[in-house]
Amino acid sequence: MPFLELTLHCTEATQPRYENALDDVGALAVTLLDADADTSNERAILEPGVGETPLWNDLVLTALFPGDTNALALLAALDAFDPGLDWANASFRAVADEDWERAWIDQFQPMAFGERTWIVPWNHELPEAAQAEDAAVVRLDPGLAFGSGTHPTTALCLRWLDGLAAEGALAGNTVLDFGCGSGILALAALKLGAARAVGVDNDPQAVLATGDNAERNGLQDRVQVYLPDDEPQATYPVVVANILASALDALADVLAARVAPGGRIALSGILHGQEDELLERYAPAFEQLAVAQDGDWMRITGVRRA
Repeated sequence: MPFLELTLHCTEATQPRYENALDDVGALAVTLLDADADTSNERAILEPGVGETPLWNDLVLTALFPGDTNALALLAALDAFDPGLDWANASFRAVADEDWERAWIDQFQPMAFGERTWIVPWNHELPEAAQAEDAAVVRLDPGLAFGSGTHPTTALCLRWLDGLAAEGALAGNTVLDFGCGSGILALAALKLGAARAVGVDNDPQAVLATGDNAERNGLQDRVQVYLPDDEPQATYPVVVANILASALDALADVLAARVAPGGRIALSGILHGQEDELLERYAPAFEQLAVAQDGDWMRITGVRRA
């Protein structure tokens, strides 16, 4: 079935009003994009911090309606719901029905990280190199949760885990994946030799996605996933946190308390220029702090002080 797509420009301040009106008149889906995405002013947004919903200052909002919706009648209903908004700037087009999520995953190709780690979409044949006896292969269906390995923040963490495995630092240990998203890091750690993994995420969709991906990889008995309020208060020899720098700053004490003395931590989701403040923030609890870079993104690693 085709759809009618409405597109308009709005600001961060007016976005909630526009979305409320669109929901009221029966929008099937609403999508937000950065209006300045093609300029140097783009502000990167990945996963929000706890209780945060960050947005760009200027947005392009799109909403889908059934294909037989009358555009003029729709505009009249929207204007009646909130006449203070500029509905005249809305444009319409017909779009074909398509499974957008599956279409994206069809373009997702196998990727290698470090010496042994492979991330392979569930519906893709294993590359020859990923069939090696010591290959650590994660079959992934990213679904709606963040984390497919394609972003440098995730890639930095996967390469770190691969390096830990080469040192023997994962074997038999439990790994905490804080901000687990799709579960990609927890599952990679298990494939690389960790005994168990614990995932924590503030998005219920991420909890479901991690559980689904664990089952797809036959690892469901070795993974536990929690929302933050349900997370057990434990310490771990290995902790990885791929979240925003602002959240890493706010949660520094929480994350430090999760790492056992002598344990290892990796912090990612950090834009170049944000690392110095975080290095200072984590220095009291961690030694051997080191920084790695992938494009505009940084990773900090360290060892928990005794």
